[in-house]
Amino acid sequence: MAIEYLGLSSVNGPLVVLEGLQDAFYDEIVEFTVEGNIRKMGRIIELNEDKAVIQVFEGTQDMSLQNTHTRLTGRPMEVEVSPDMLGRTFNGIGIPVDGLGPIGSGDRRDVNGLPLNPVRREYPRNYIRTGISAIDGLTTLIRGQKLPIFSGNGLPHDQLAAQIVKQASLGDGGSEEFGVVFAAMGVKHDVAEFFRKTFEESGVSDHVCMFLNLANDPVVERLITPKVALTVAEYLAFERNMHILVILTDMTSFAEAMREVSSSKGEIPSRKGYPGYLYSELATIYERAGIVETASGSVTQLPILTMPNDDITHPIPDLTGYITEGQVVLDRSLHGQAIYPPISILPSLSRLMKDGIGEGYTREDHQDLANQLFSAYAKVGEARNLASVIGEDELSPIDKQYLKFGEAFESRYIGQGPKENRTIQETLDLGWELLGMLPREELDRIDTKLIEKYYPREAD
Repeated sequence: MAIEYLGLSSVNGPLVVLEGLQDAFYDEIVEFTVEGNIRKMGRIIELNEDKAVIQVFEGTQDMSLQNTHTRLTGRPMEVEVSPDMLGRTFNGIGIPVDGLGPIGSGDRRDVNGLPLNPVRREYPRNYIRTGISAIDGLTTLIRGQKLPIFSGNGLPHDQLAAQIVKQASLGDGGSEEFGVVFAAMGVKHDVAEFFRKTFEESGVSDHVCMFLNLANDPVVERLITPKVALTVAEYLAFERNMHILVILTDMTSFAEAMREVSSSKGEIPSRKGYPGYLYSELATIYERAGIVETASGSVTQLPILTMPNDDITHPIPDLTGYITEGQVVLDRSLHGQAIYPPISILPSLSRLMKDGIGEGYTREDHQDLANQLFSAYAKVGEARNLASVIGEDELSPIDKQYLKFGEAFESRYIGQGPKENRTIQETLDLGWELLGMLPREELDRIDTKLIEKYYPREAD
């Protein structure tokens, strides 16, 4: 029989303190009844003998020391899971908000996930096609990978996230099931409506499961949203054998919420005021991507974060870079030139790219072509720096060719329409077409046989 506790010891922001508890455990869910009719949920985040600190998901408005009844549930935070969740929209803690009623499966999972033996993990292979050349061709997303997008305030990361959801697939000719779990944290109402409307109009809603934590929702809920989304993704991937792409936006909102709650708890802050356990909290989220040997599905993560002041050394992108396998960086100067998506090629990389491309996956020339495009674009930067010093007219003929290549590369390869969905073949062919602007002898990163096969004849 559950014990009900009357009253609270203290209330501080989204936290309450309750004394005299018996048999409580860390991360246990508690239920509050305020003034006899308002129901709220909370989670125990700290225990000291018979005293517990509890996060209240819906906020502590209307709660006082005398009008609150508390009941321990004896279970951790759980979310109801079902294959029917694809095509549905939920709030940040997994409650349906689309007016279609509850899930009703009765099958529940702990949002903290189950410990995964690293020995059971399989190495990520094969790729996920986004239809965006700068990603597919140069920083390829591999199934089971975690590849963050580093953005900045005012850059079109929301538009890019929506385009990836619309266009993402397992490539050509695959018969395996594919789905997207989309979690938005701390977004404004108009941004949430933009995502909802975009997915409906493009006809992809039926394989997208959306979790929306709005800017006016409780801060504590923001800490749960990515865990709820990943729990659903793991269920669909490892129990229903689907390939799931998880898009989390914006991880900066998650970290800001963590800083706010940590401050309320009176914890000693670390860099920039964030708690010292920011790294481990981010790792518990990012490391839930991967492939396990007992299932044929996979969980691939594409977290999006906005870098404060475009500072890539800020704690959030800095720690994210340690945990994940590469990054895609958006560039403000490209955005200023009206190039979409404004992906900065040189600081972007995918560390697992080499294992999911090439013959049998994409095409035999993919790796060499990507290496050559990186090399050529780096020389474009050198030619531009030289031109700024001595003037473009004084450049050598080959430097002038690199300048033309750079303009075409940015406008045609990096830049593409928000509704333009390119196949991997189109992306690779476009890369060869652009390399045709350079002399053959400049192609020093590509095997001679591949040059003979793919280098445009008219360029000769």
